[in-house]
Amino acid sequence: MAMTTHISSPSSLARSAVAGYENLAAWADLLDGINVYPVADGDTGTNLRVSLSPLRQGERPLAEVVKTLTEAGIGNSGNIAVAFLTRFLDPKRPLSEQASEGRLQAYKAVQSPVSGTMLDIFEALEHCLQSAPDSAALVFEQLRNDLQQAVLATPERLPALQDAGVIDAGALGMFLFFDGFFQQLLHGAVVPTPLSELFGKQLQLAADFRPQECGEFCVEAVVATAEAGTELSAQVAALGESAVVIPVKDGAKIHLHTRNPAELKEALASLGSVEKFREESIDAQLYSPEQRRFGGSRVRIMTDCAGSIPRSLALRYGIHLLDSYIVTNEKALPESLYQGDELYALMKSGSKVSTAQASNRERSLHYATACDQNEQVLYISTGSAFTGNYGMAQEWLQNSGHKDRFMVVDSGAASGRLALIALLSARYAAAGRKVQAVAAFAKALSITAKEYVFIAEMKYLVAGGRVSKTKGFFADLLHMKPVISPAHDGVRKVGVVRNRQAQLAFCIEKLAEDKTQHSDLLILLQYSDNQQWLEEVVKPAVVEVAPSAEVLVVPLSLTSGVHMGPGTWSIAYAEK
Repeated sequence: MAMTTHISSPSSLARSAVAGYENLAAWADLLDGINVYPVADGDTGTNLRVSLSPLRQGERPLAEVVKTLTEAGIGNSGNIAVAFLTRFLDPKRPLSEQASEGRLQAYKAVQSPVSGTMLDIFEALEHCLQSAPDSAALVFEQLRNDLQQAVLATPERLPALQDAGVIDAGALGMFLFFDGFFQQLLHGAVVPTPLSELFGKQLQLAADFRPQECGEFCVEAVVATAEAGTELSAQVAALGESAVVIPVKDGAKIHLHTRNPAELKEALASLGSVEKFREESIDAQLYSPEQRRFGGSRVRIMTDCAGSIPRSLALRYGIHLLDSYIVTNEKALPESLYQGDELYALMKSGSKVSTAQASNRERSLHYATACDQNEQVLYISTGSAFTGNYGMAQEWLQNSGHKDRFMVVDSGAASGRLALIALLSARYAAAGRKVQAVAAFAKALSITAKEYVFIAEMKYLVAGGRVSKTKGFFADLLHMKPVISPAHDGVRKVGVVRNRQAQLAFCIEKLAEDKTQHSDLLILLQYSDNQQWLEEVVKPAVVEVAPSAEVLVVPLSLTSGVHMGPGTWSIAYAEK
């Protein structure tokens, strides 16, 4: 008997889609880590998080959310998942029919369908829903088992997976989505998916696996064209590899791998007007031995994206990042996956931009999945003076049964100080130290690490309610630029200067005062929309006064950037 519509109202589907997204997001790092097909570029989890992020906005009408999915899709896995879900999330028909329509749409989007991928999961879901029993409890057990078997079979169908010793990342990603989706739909609650029990050693790349460079670029494009259907798909497929074509209003959204992006763009222009075109080197995303060297630590460091650690640096150090969300009129994306240049351009144009915490459920799932994958987890949270993250994690810990594997430290920090504490703690943990020793090291750093943040305009702090309108007006009127420092008891104002040159002078003066005491420093210079100035002017000045220091130039956390605005920059430093 097919599953009927009584459990698939728009509101129940929307809540279930949020739960599915959150369950997938909690495992995104693992999905990136086992991504080897069609190329080992380590981005399947990332692409699925970005592509399905509209689903998180469950308070919006479901039809509106589904409409935005097509525009959000990126990457091979993301675009195929979007093609399926735009048809599956249709409350007008039984779930079994929705699954059938979704599977057909996904197959149409892929020009060369391959077994051993997420397409197999869509087939297994369709079959299971068509023969599902009436009992909701049995439905879920059967669903999970059938989808699990489909994932486990992927290495038998793809030699690349056998060589790497893993299951397909895209298939696993959709398994996770449906596991959370149907837990919520059938039971009204989601518990962490026990991946290690379900898939065992196939969640880790073989020790001798090494990805090969391919010389290709991943291209995402939108082409306005009168061409449509199979004819357009065939024309696009002839232009490159891994083609995915999804119809959109007045054209098509295209994903393609190519060796020559310029030639591809010219070829696409012959089909219609190229409205969007983005290219990224696949080889630049391949794993390196450096990215793995922290993988053997007994202690996995977890921290918030409110610290200024870009994803590339987090991957290199084996740090698990917990995202807040950047919210604009057009979208809400995980902070670590939002483009800074796009954000600051929006702010300069006057667009409303804000931040939002991940839900308690999403954060709890991250804690649980980290415990599932690691011997010990040390969560170095944003200071409790700034957020409730520390209290939330402590509350979860008391009720989780993971007290022997999960430990929380209140960093008393944000932005650069938080990044320093997490990065240096990861280095300290890499020597094989126990979690108690790493936690003590992190706590000591929370006292000694320093940071000075230089604000360009007060109006962004005013807009966010951080200072009064009157103070902000007079500060900008008098061209006063405050210097602040995040501390255990909140943000402290430590100075006021009048221009960028005075900011740099203040920075160098403070660094000079401390360098005699801390000669072996790690220094983070953090930029908003002023990277070039920091690279060409600030960094040389810093190196001159602290020549033995290790200096990293990184983006300011976007949580901080939203509140403090374009033009902001910061220096943070601590003894290594």
